[in-house]
Amino acid sequence: MAEPVALAALMLDAALGWPGWLYARIGHPVGGFARIIGAVERRWNRVAWSGPNRRWAGIALLLLLLGVAGGCGLAVEWGIRRWAGDMAWVWLAAAAWPALAQRSLYAHVTPVMRALAKGDLDAARQAVGRIVGRDTNALDEAGVARAGIESLAESFCDGIVAPLFWLVLLGLPGIWAYKAVNTADSMVGHKEAPFTDFGWAAARFDDLLNWAPARLAGLVLCIAGGGGWAAMRRDHRRHASPNAGWPEAAMAGALGIRLAGPIRYDGALHDKPWIGTGGEADVAAMRAALRIYLRACLILWGLAAIWESIG
Repeated sequence: MAEPVALAALMLDAALGWPGWLYARIGHPVGGFARIIGAVERRWNRVAWSGPNRRWAGIALLLLLLGVAGGCGLAVEWGIRRWAGDMAWVWLAAAAWPALAQRSLYAHVTPVMRALAKGDLDAARQAVGRIVGRDTNALDEAGVARAGIESLAESFCDGIVAPLFWLVLLGLPGIWAYKAVNTADSMVGHKEAPFTDFGWAAARFDDLLNWAPARLAGLVLCIAGGGGWAAMRRDHRRHASPNAGWPEAAMAGALGIRLAGPIRYDGALHDKPWIGTGGEADVAAMRAALRIYLRACLILWGLAAIWESIG
């Protein structure tokens, strides 16, 4: 009998997200990874060390995370299967559910759209500032809408497609190892000092783990959006990331707008290339992007059901 672990985990996440009361009591598993990464970075990313030594320290951090996350995932899955028998899939889905972010992503992007719809640009800037790293205090409506749509498209891969992909392939060890590496990439996988060398291993391994999911995310968004194929093929290389350009270009093409472009970080202007062609992003484009996102999530449900029925 096929086990609908992935489909059930997606349904749990869509229905519940990660409830605030639960977060207040026990936090979130990703927070445990963040504490490990922070503690190791403070001890091993030493200014006095040479670049190669820092790089080796970063590799050691990556191996530690893979051992902790993968090992715990393996132990939990083994224990559930021994204890729950034929009903193990229910508990496996519950153990995988916190690693998915369908509801959370929707809940973070929707306030941006609603604030723009009310004409409250300051509130929209504050809302989008919670989900992007760029400077937001001077963004106009198009800039806020672009930032929200880009975050939605990129996080569709990082927060949903990629963890689901590794859950389907490798079970609990796969999904939680991915989340640990992705957390490390977001915390230390930067090109700027002091993470240039220390974060190299986390960044490169995260690129590897996202290679297939990013392309799958782009395909799903094109299907959900009824187009965007040409923009995805043409513009995915315009993103600095080898993976993030796929879902972003797919979303830009499906919406018929342009994303990315010049962006300010810490007061400095970065002249990034445009992704997609067409009009400026606006409230209508954000609404359409959220509709595409919801359809894309449903497509993933279908893919998970098909895969698990033949697996």
